[in-house]
Amino acid sequence: MENSEDKDSTATDELDFLPAAGKRPGIWELALPSILGNLSYTVVGMVQTKFIADLGAEGLAAVGAGQRIFFAMQAILMAVSAGTTALVARAWGAGDYREASRVTMASLVLGGVIALFIAVLGIVFATPVASVFGLDQVTLEMASLNIRWLSAFNVVFAAMFILSAALRASGDAWTPLWMSVGVNIMNIPLLYAFIYGRWGMPEMGVAGASIAAGISFSIGVGVLMLMWIKQKFRVKHVASGWWRRARLKQLLDIGYPAALEQGVFQIGFFIFLMLIGNYYGTEAFAAYNIGVNLLAVCMTVGFGFSIAGSTLVGQHLGANDYAGATRSGWLALLFAIISMGSLGLLVIIFAQELATYFLGDAELTIAYTVQFIYILGASMPLMAVEFTIGGALRGAGDTRFPLRATIVGLIVMRCGLAFLAVYLALPVVYVYAALVGDYLVKGAMLLWRFERGKWKTVIRTEDLNLTRG
Repeated sequence: MENSEDKDSTATDELDFLPAAGKRPGIWELALPSILGNLSYTVVGMVQTKFIADLGAEGLAAVGAGQRIFFAMQAILMAVSAGTTALVARAWGAGDYREASRVTMASLVLGGVIALFIAVLGIVFATPVASVFGLDQVTLEMASLNIRWLSAFNVVFAAMFILSAALRASGDAWTPLWMSVGVNIMNIPLLYAFIYGRWGMPEMGVAGASIAAGISFSIGVGVLMLMWIKQKFRVKHVASGWWRRARLKQLLDIGYPAALEQGVFQIGFFIFLMLIGNYYGTEAFAAYNIGVNLLAVCMTVGFGFSIAGSTLVGQHLGANDYAGATRSGWLALLFAIISMGSLGLLVIIFAQELATYFLGDAELTIAYTVQFIYILGASMPLMAVEFTIGGALRGAGDTRFPLRATIVGLIVMRCGLAFLAVYLALPVVYVYAALVGDYLVKGAMLLWRFERGKWKTVIRTEDLNLTRG
């Protein structure tokens, strides 16, 4: 029998929880809007990179360091997001649309509390944490200010993150697309205004990029929350019935390995970037940041197929369709390899031209950037495995194994090989090349796990207290 904490109020019962219409969405139906939405963020990121490049290598390094630290601080939110995706998709696949809505509400409350705590830490400890990269004093001050402003808007970022995850898990990838497009359309003129001090705005430099993002996201989240409260989405707003200890425990049980994975991921990145910044200088550090931004379009495609795979795997498992779940994972991988590999090759071909466009006549930074693009671009098929198969496992609630793969691939292989290159005083290109070892090992481990099929029964649908539609 359901816990008394989970009984709905009359108002909740009266809501029109409509069943999903027709068959489940296809891979491309979920992947395409996710790709386009994240592509809009990538375009804004490239515009931001171009604006910040006018401030010199120091500005680029400050943004790269600031964003890396901010992403590390947000890693714990992955616990909530991973749990949201897995549980909403399961509930939707089982036809329990009320439970999908209750999970969404519980996730938002939990995520908001966590995000607020993280924001306080980011504001208070920005400078000490940013100092680990070995940046010069000017760059350190810019990076610290960037972190503080990003932290100030952390709750807003979390709300957009979690609600979008819930909508995608229900099969609605188009609403997050329109929200992301709207947010990014607003972001570009705000970037110009706050970075350069145009249209009566103060000239904020690197910090202006964070402020612009925070304002545009605040407006976007305001619109999204208003529409959700007014019951405009397939995942409904519920004011009661969402509080149940077992539900929150499920969210955290599924999610905490994903949070640990992201924590390990960010620690590994810290170590990797510390080696580059401390032993090879600001130019090599900036080149890494630029290269990642230039290849972000490839990663955007991978992320889209990851969302599609995780959603469909979760929904098929909710319906006890194990064959459909397996088929969705493999199909997402096939599309990701073809798409990411093709785009990676294209960026490699035009690496010199792209680096020159963003960096002008900074010859050393251009040379480092081109080297990094060659390595990362060639690694795209391997990254496709990490995105799609890792996403499929998380959609099934199997979040512990991707954590293990990340520890072995990133910490042992990438950081180990990078340390070896530094110890042997090899050129920075050998440090960049450590990425290949990381993705190769990680991809092999994830494929082995998916092929064995243990992920199908990590979470049993009958243990989730669902009411089948």
